[in-house]
Amino acid sequence: MSAGNQELRKAGLKVTLPRVKILQILEDAKVKGAHMSAEDVYKTLLDAGEDVGLATVYRVLTQFETAGLVERHNFEGGHSVFEMAPEEHHDHMVCSETGEVIEFFDAEIERIQKEIAERHGFELMDHSLVLYVKPKA
Repeated sequence: MSAGNQELRKAGLKVTLPRVKILQILEDAKVKGAHMSAEDVYKTLLDAGEDVGLATVYRVLTQFETAGLVERHNFEGGHSVFEMAPEEHHDHMVCSETGEVIEFFDAEIERIQKEIAERHGFELMDHSLVLYVKPKA
């Protein structure tokens, strides 16, 4: 049994061909550090000769998100992108000119965010940090 099938079963999802194909596309994107929109996934399926509709792609991505297999990000620009649920926390930078998404982790930023929450009488449970950047002139 493939790792993808095991992941689907563990998440309580029936193993179907569209789910397996979409999961494989997202796992391949993870290796490359890419974040994919539903349209990107759909185009990849079309290029591979797969007969999966765009509505099915949206439905499967939503199911994956609900099951905790993927994370959805709504970066500025209005469309959602997806990535396999990371094993470790990271933040994002988005290039305003190219749309490239860069993942990063910085221990000092993490420490400061916790300190700010504590200073205001809170415990930091989770956060999302997105830096919008442009190339230096």
